Amino acid sequence: MSHTVTSPLLTPYTSAALRLPNRLVMAPMTRFRAKEDGTPLPIVAEYYAQRAAAGLIVTEGIWPHRRGQSGWRMPGLETEDHAEGWRAVTDAVHARSGRIFAQLMHGGRQGHPRSRLLGDLPAGPSAVAVPGPLHVKDGKVEAPTPRTMTTDDIRVAVDDHVNAARNALRAGFDGVELHGANSYLIHQFLADNTNLRSDGYGKDRARFAVELVEAVAAAVGAHRLGLRLSPGNPQFGMVERDPGPVYRPLVETLNPLGLAYLHLTDNDNYPALTDLRPRWTGTLIANVGENHAPTTREQGEGVVTEGHADLVSYGRAFLAHPDLPARIAADAPLTTPIDTEHLYTNGARGYTDYPTLER
Repeated sequence: MSHTVTSPLLTPYTSAALRLPNRLVMAPMTRFRAKEDGTPLPIVAEYYAQRAAAGLIVTEGIWPHRRGQSGWRMPGLETEDHAEGWRAVTDAVHARSGRIFAQLMHGGRQGHPRSRLLGDLPAGPSAVAVPGPLHVKDGKVEAPTPRTMTTDDIRVAVDDHVNAARNALRAGFDGVELHGANSYLIHQFLADNTNLRSDGYGKDRARFAVELVEAVAAAVGAHRLGLRLSPGNPQFGMVERDPGPVYRPLVETLNPLGLAYLHLTDNDNYPALTDLRPRWTGTLIANVGENHAPTTREQGEGVVTEGHADLVSYGRAFLAHPDLPARIAADAPLTTPIDTEHLYTNGARGYTDYPTLER
């Protein structure tokens, strides 16, 4: 029999930029529910609205321009159709009193001509391919060697993010998160093995991240901007032998800007939360489940009570439990299995059909 519990995860949180009813953040998770042109399908609005009780929702990665597209049927925020599609999502979330940020995710070297609307090679900081085969729209292929971005390409990428951030606000999002983690473009500039440049962007691997954050903050307001980082995350062949000397000055440089938050993924090889928390005076969101078992309620509570972060992002728990805050309040078990067979398909199965406590 369930009973009501008191959890630090369910306490309100207020900062200069955020006013949240609880400290549970829905982490960004790729789901491939977009049309081929990148417009989110109508069912996406239902999916996010079901999870509107989260303190904050961060969407799946959205490409800012087709130049940064990393996968087929991943959504974009480049065109008017994209913005209208996302407006349906934000309206649905706001109708249930939710808050939602759009995560802008430029693929950089990630991608393949067969999964890009432009049909061209992706471009990254250096000509270093992703290890292993890639999933494309019609099967699996070897990853191509990306084109090395020129300084003009870098300026265009910054402009693309700025335009997409403005589109996000027009579409009704409460803010945007720049994806600087998990092997995407910002992370590629930060990492040892994907940034082999000899110019200023190679000598100072944090330069691109700083320029991008400053440009988007100037366009939409720092209080509407978050940044996600995953120091030392080895996904997709990323190598960062000693993240501290890169990430400490990056965080210290960005700290005075007054961003809405910093979203940090912890790592076994580098204790990002304990090392970077003292260097960040603003709101910090922690994710401790990346590359591990799903985060439990107790783990999230520990992160908050021990002062490592203000908010905790949950991924898999929000997929299978759309009413996660209510389940934590009722001390209900988080045992609904994820429908892995339909995780990356296009329909309602494994997407909007998970049960709530009421059902």
